[in-house]
Amino acid sequence: MTTAIDEPLVELSSAATTSAAVRLRGVSKVFGTGDTQVKALDDVSVELPYGEMVLLVGPSGCGKTTLISVVAGLLDPSAGEVEVLGKNLTKMWGGAKVKFRGERIGFVFQQYNLLPALTAAENASVPLLIAGWDRKKAVEKASHILAQVGLGSKLKSYANQLSGGQQQRVAIARALVHDPQLLVCDEPTAALDGTSGRTVMGLIRQVAVQPDRAVVVVTHDSRVYDFGDRIVTMSDGKVEKVESRHGERPA
Repeated sequence: MTTAIDEPLVELSSAATTSAAVRLRGVSKVFGTGDTQVKALDDVSVELPYGEMVLLVGPSGCGKTTLISVVAGLLDPSAGEVEVLGKNLTKMWGGAKVKFRGERIGFVFQQYNLLPALTAAENASVPLLIAGWDRKKAVEKASHILAQVGLGSKLKSYANQLSGGQQQRVAIARALVHDPQLLVCDEPTAALDGTSGRTVMGLIRQVAVQPDRAVVVVTHDSRVYDFGDRIVTMSDGKVEKVESRHGERPA
């Protein structure tokens, strides 16, 4: 018997193009029922391209985190279609979706979620170890990514020996170690001071933005808006506007 995790991923129709890494059509998400019902997303249609850092902004409670959770396959929409990296997530089931997330999507969160008993290199290697890599090879690759984010001298340091900014760099390396095509970042600078936050955003741009990868960052931090190629502003569960900022990023 074929297990759910071995089931094939669902391809998009031939009408789909490769220009957009993420394509949402009429997506809504409702929590609760009756008088307690809350519509977190309301008929959202938007496309996010490859090769860009897209910032998702708006007031608290406007639906930003719900939106990236739907994009990342962590939540199912109540209505609409979600296409990510050439796959239709709304027609993907069970273990296939788990496998897709593990292989194709990287996550960076406000809380670094590092394991205190592991070194920086070991923490960054966790996605590879879960995927069945040999430990030595996994740590070697993680060490290479950590060097790219400026932590080559901290490979054997534990979380309590690292600053907040350094811990976030380890989290970024962990998110990128398996070469995902979509990087999703939820408030990656919220726990950092202004200088550290801009450094982290600069590092994400430097190591993560590539022609064949999309980067989506949820942020309340207006100090880092100029790192985005595109800003998607949300309000009351809807996309209010999409602004392209090509040529306006910091040098």
